Amino acid sequence: DLQNEKDELFAKLQRVSADYTNYQKRVPKQIADTIAYEKEKIIKTLLPALDNFEHTLQNAHSVETIELLIKGIRIIYDQMLDILKSHGVEQIKALDEKFDPASHQAMLQKTEPDKAENIVLEEFQKGYKLNGRVIRPSKVIVNKLQPEQEQTTDESKENQTQ
Repeated sequence: DLQNEKDELFAKLQRVSADYTNYQKRVPKQIADTIAYEKEKIIKTLLPALDNFEHTLQNAHSVETIELLIKGIRIIYDQMLDILKSHGVEQIKALDEKFDPASHQAMLQKTEPDKAENIVLEEFQKGYKLNGRVIRPSKVIVNKLQPEQEQTTDESKENQTQ
């Protein structure tokens, strides 16, 4: 009886081991197939915008005014933003916002006394979030006010030079 039970358990162990080995081989292929499917889906959503770009470029020489060309490009730009939004991508609002190191990358500091401290004055490059997670921070110029003492000494120096 013990020998039969041992043989049954050994056979089960071999089946479980074979199933696990097959699982290890199958999962990477399933992951690769899923990634390929998602890539295809994203590319298919981008193709209409690419088609519109091609159409705009083909007709660029016959456009009467530059404003019409710019309008066509603006439509394509908006279409691209809509496509990205449908995939969970959103632009990070930076201009006139308080500097946030989690979503902004400070490139320069400027002093504009009429604006608040640590406010984004200019945006070099837009930042983007994917499902709420920053995938590229906004590159910005931040307002950095000088301390009161430095401001008064600077003003007195300016007055002396004039």
